[in-house]
Amino acid sequence: MTRSERGRSAASHVFVVLLIAAILVGAVAAVILALQSQRSARTEAENLTRALAQALADSPSVIEALDGDDPGAASAALQPYATAVVDHSALDFITVMTPSGVRVTHPDPTRLGALYIGTIPPAPDTLTEEFTGTLGASIRTITPVLNAEGESVGWVAAGVTVESVAESFLGRLPSAVAISALIIAAGSLGAYLARRYTRRIAGDLPAGRVRDAVASYESVRTLGEALRAQTHEHGNRMHTAIALLELGRTQEAIEILAETSRQSQSLVDQVTARRDGDPTVGALLLGKASQAKERGVEWSADIAPDAPRSALAPIDSIAVLGNLIDNALDAAAAAPVRWIRVVVGAAPDGGVALEVSDSGAGVPSAVREQIFRHGFSTKPAGADGRGVGLALVRSIVDEAGGTVEIMDDPTTFRVTLPGARGPHEATKGRMP
Repeated sequence: MTRSERGRSAASHVFVVLLIAAILVGAVAAVILALQSQRSARTEAENLTRALAQALADSPSVIEALDGDDPGAASAALQPYATAVVDHSALDFITVMTPSGVRVTHPDPTRLGALYIGTIPPAPDTLTEEFTGTLGASIRTITPVLNAEGESVGWVAAGVTVESVAESFLGRLPSAVAISALIIAAGSLGAYLARRYTRRIAGDLPAGRVRDAVASYESVRTLGEALRAQTHEHGNRMHTAIALLELGRTQEAIEILAETSRQSQSLVDQVTARRDGDPTVGALLLGKASQAKERGVEWSADIAPDAPRSALAPIDSIAVLGNLIDNALDAAAAAPVRWIRVVVGAAPDGGVALEVSDSGAGVPSAVREQIFRHGFSTKPAGADGRGVGLALVRSIVDEAGGTVEIMDDPTTFRVTLPGARGPHEATKGRMP
């Protein structure tokens, strides 16, 4: 663990992660709002030009002026009218023209009588486009002017320059920035509150130490359950043997005690036969064997003598193997045929392989990744909570550089771990 990892608490990690998330969400929101504002400004410009161009084309004064044969008279009548409309609206220009595109009105009077610069539809239809004309790039709508007989007598083009659209967009940016700032502020407050809450639970412990604390708790829990079951089984056998002795049935009492010794000794022999045997794992397996018997589950264990010691600390080894066995016991206990098998052997790459198989219903393929997520469980929540064990197993194995696999027929959890690199490597832990 590096110095920075030792010094930074879990609460600080939570605060930094949530703060970064809030900033990213705020930035994304700002970009989305900016793009939406730009799109809205353009859409509004298109709608404005279309509405006013259509309104002018339907104006009786415009129709009357264009229905004559005198463009000069039409200019004299419509130029002041078009100028007044531009002055009292958000438009930048209105160009009224003859059917052939000769300008009758224009913001620059010197350009009257010249041809319209833009697209004139081949048929009397309305067209909205972006085009660069005498006033620069603009969004414009051109629509036909029809007389009472439905004949086209001219065109009206209304436009807004792209520069005006950009100014409208820039005017909306402060709102987008304000909204994103509020999102970041709310996220920052949430990160601060999460940090305080995490600190109340974990104090100033570094993130790695918090995970070690969870592993320690899980190890003590699963080992405690195993030893309780073992003590309970041995107690029952002792009480039975004592009762038989009191009844004078000495041979039966001896057979019960001998059977207890044989069952325990078989597993002890397998554990101690390993060249790198781990006494804590041996104690766990002895206890879990009793726990399986207590729950009516047939137990078998196969521990290869050449199985190396893993790189895990004993407390992590108990957490990994104990949680896998606990899950297998739960699954097997709910099945019509009840059995569980534990295999410890050497992996092909020189590491150690742990396999826990059971007769349970198996893990649906749809949730095989979810079961390793913290808080997820296919079992109902109990007083001790659910969804911690397998998440902790995955965390410990991943940190050690190992793998976790799920296989079918029968349901088997296979954990492959690297072997210890030195005589003291496996006993190294993060806890002092």
